[in-house]
Amino acid sequence: MATPIEGLMSEAMGKLKQMIDVNTIVGEAINTCDSDGKSTTVIPVSKVAFGFGAGGSEFSAKPLDKKDDKAMFGGGCGGGVSVKPMAFLVIRDDTIRLLPVTNSVSTVDKVVDMVPELLNKFNGFITGMKSKKNKDKTSEAE
Repeated sequence: MATPIEGLMSEAMGKLKQMIDVNTIVGEAINTCDSDGKSTTVIPVSKVAFGFGAGGSEFSAKPLDKKDDKAMFGGGCGGGVSVKPMAFLVIRDDTIRLLPVTNSVSTVDKVVDMVPELLNKFNGFITGMKSKKNKDKTSEAE
């Protein structure tokens, strides 16, 4: 048989479970279409923390009325949730960027954020050099 404190805890945990799901941490994707026809998807990412506490008691004192031999009960429970936005994932074409929501961005963060862009530029430079080299060979052959 379930005790009253188990009922209190079950109800409070059920309500917390309703508030916190995976969509609280990684939010719903937001799709947009730019003026150039390319689509961008933005996904919010949050930090979620929650706490829970419960307490109770059952007294086995003699009931006042002999017909009513139910034990007394005193209990309570509570919980709290904190949701803090941390970043946004921005997906456009074949590029994924993580945009933090903090005010302080370190130099390391900036460098790490620039690496994909630098690799793309370097790749484009190498491709351009190869095509120029092929054009020069074609010109010499004629």
